[in-house]
Amino acid sequence: MVINEKIRFPSVQLIDQNGVNVGVVPRLQALRMAQEASLDLVMLSEQGKDGVPVVKIMDLGKELYERKKKQGEAKKHQTVIQIKEVKIRPKIGEHDYQTKIKQAIQFLLDGKRLKITLFFRGRENVAKEVRGNELFDKIQKTFDAADLTKNLVQEKDMREGQMWSRIYYLKNIAK
Repeated sequence: MVINEKIRFPSVQLIDQNGVNVGVVPRLQALRMAQEASLDLVMLSEQGKDGVPVVKIMDLGKELYERKKKQGEAKKHQTVIQIKEVKIRPKIGEHDYQTKIKQAIQFLLDGKRLKITLFFRGRENVAKEVRGNELFDKIQKTFDAADLTKNLVQEKDMREGQMWSRIYYLKNIAK
């Protein structure tokens, strides 16, 4: 942000502290008017309509404070997307599978995004494609049985080395 003496253009389009367009004036006159009002001269745009920079007389400290305050308010109203992860190995036992899927379904019903990650080690990597598809099909059938598929959205399918992940979420869920 260019302010006060750092503005180097010979003439500027001036807007006073009340928002009134004064017109094109010499830079030194605009600086003098800002100093008389005990305010700052701030460049809003380097190229105005006539190729002349647009400057405004304002209290810069107050303006920066207001901007920071607005950013803080906007940040308060943002919703943070939570991703919960469930990790599964290809040789998972049936009871362990049911426990993890039960937790996964609860995450989805709570309105969170769900990342299901399959981990493959050693010889499991040989049949990663086949076994991974089998597991994800089994997971999909479990979601069907829980009556989640009409609102279930699969967002991403990521394969990195020994891991294979999919991210799911429920659309139009009442929280």
